[in-house]
Amino acid sequence: DRGILPYPDGHSASLTVSSAGVTLPTLTAAAVRLREFTLGDVDALHRVYGDPEATRHLSFEPRSRDQVAEIIEGILARRADVPRTEYALAIERPDTVEVVGMARLALGDYRSGQIGFALRPDQWRKGLGRQSVELLLRLAFDHLSLHRVWGASAPENRASCQLMLSVGMVEEGRIRDHLRVNGQWRDSVVHSILEEEWHRRCGHPSPSRSGTPQPAVE
Repeated sequence: DRGILPYPDGHSASLTVSSAGVTLPTLTAAAVRLREFTLGDVDALHRVYGDPEATRHLSFEPRSRDQVAEIIEGILARRADVPRTEYALAIERPDTVEVVGMARLALGDYRSGQIGFALRPDQWRKGLGRQSVELLLRLAFDHLSLHRVWGASAPENRASCQLMLSVGMVEEGRIRDHLRVNGQWRDSVVHSILEEEWHRRCGHPSPSRSGTPQPAVE
């Protein structure tokens, strides 16, 4: 049976649910496409998660191929959850049909979501990160009717912080000793964007501050 994906507070999202899980909308920009992972993506994702340079500013140390396989198996299992609370998606280059990274939206309480992404180093400084984040925000606000989306970056990762600002997010502050990576504590800089800010940036009608979501933009 198909139905509307429910939120705990009674709001609804525009994605539909079937026996196969939540149907992901088409998420394509000029240079990237976000799609569901498959077991055939293990080697491609390992070239990201297994690379010390790619993971230098992430919240974990480089992963082995077996660990990446377990990560993808977990993603596939959680994809069938109803309600679905995680969208961990492959970043694919449409021109080469090559997976070059991961983009993730994790849903939280009060219609909130956290975003994150990782790219293979040879794909940096090509605009792929910004396009991937904009697609995650489109999914969050236009399809899932979230109210607030946030992301955390390492303070040393100025490129990520600038990217967050470039898509309309606002720097909220720093979480001290937020993570422990490589045996050391690490702060995180938090950026966020609210639904009215996103819709205003996109030229959509602003949602009501009462919390009632606007119809999804298809």
